[in-house]
Amino acid sequence: MSKQLPYRAVTAHGDVVDVRFALHDETVSPMRVQQLLDALLAALDREIGVLGETANGDVLQALCMATAIRARIIHAPTEVTSQLARELLERALHGVAQAHHQPAHSGHA
Repeated sequence: MSKQLPYRAVTAHGDVVDVRFALHDETVSPMRVQQLLDALLAALDREIGVLGETANGDVLQALCMATAIRARIIHAPTEVTSQLARELLERALHGVAQAHHQPAHSGHA
């Protein structure tokens, strides 16, 4: 059974998403993966706050481009790192599809 990373994301609107990400078998440090994920999501929130209205598709496109660049600068054959990036994205998308999503409460007190 592969290692899992439980992760809770809270959106700016207060939605809560609880995910259990399946980690790659060769993951060295689940804690470091979580720390990097926290830092990336915080940086995105911070930048969007500064830039203002930003389309979700633009955010996803930038993240995909960053992943592609990161995969390319690894000292390994491009075919290997590209395939790894695809596999990791599929695992992450599967985890999110199975996640528990709790919308923020709205209403009047």
